[in-house]
Amino acid sequence: MCYRGWYNSLPPVAKAYGTLCLIFTTAYQFGLYHPAYIMLVYERVFKHLEVWRPITCFFFLGPFSVNFGIRLLMIARYGVQLENGPFQRRTADFLWMMLFGAFTLLALSAIPGLWSPFLGVSLVFMLLYVWSREFPNANISIYGLVTLKAFYLPWAMLGMDVIFGSPLLPDLLGIIAGHLHYFLTVLHPLAGGRTILKTPMWVHKLVARWGIGAPATTQAQPDRNTGGAFRGRSHRVGG
Repeated sequence: MCYRGWYNSLPPVAKAYGTLCLIFTTAYQFGLYHPAYIMLVYERVFKHLEVWRPITCFFFLGPFSVNFGIRLLMIARYGVQLENGPFQRRTADFLWMMLFGAFTLLALSAIPGLWSPFLGVSLVFMLLYVWSREFPNANISIYGLVTLKAFYLPWAMLGMDVIFGSPLLPDLLGIIAGHLHYFLTVLHPLAGGRTILKTPMWVHKLVARWGIGAPATTQAQPDRNTGGAFRGRSHRVGG
């Protein structure tokens, strides 16, 4: 019952994404499909109209393994803390951040040399990067061996992937997408520019139609006119 209560308490977008990732990997482990049928292959998207591929490629984090568990925990921790913290009562904005990250990753993967068959790890890494900028001064312990500021966590995780032999491209794509979103929504406005990236009205209507999240209030909007560019927004890390 405690796990059910914990699951029900999760914010809607992070919960839905983490659940889909778990379902896709579980289905793979039971042999219900082969990853080749859901991976991102632009030739098959445009020539064979397999239009599901740009969507399904975000839900496969690899087979059950330590790496899979780490990625799922990253969604459960950093994605949830983002949605419950800086994006509290701003479900549409959080959903738009995820969608913008997905669109950015799809565009990057279309560049020769940057193609990645599965973009789930990249999207998770984008969440990690944005979280590290929103909570830059939080102290993070890595396996109980090293403690560092959250601001450096994406690079530390990238270094761990180097040590364990995991591919670096998905991590780097996530960092690029996360920095682009943070630059357009936080850094550029803090520098005196106008907000370039705003949540489209259709996303607000979609969230309202689904009835997810709490109604937005003007008080919940973050203050982007004060503080330094890399100071975060003074949100407390929950838990």
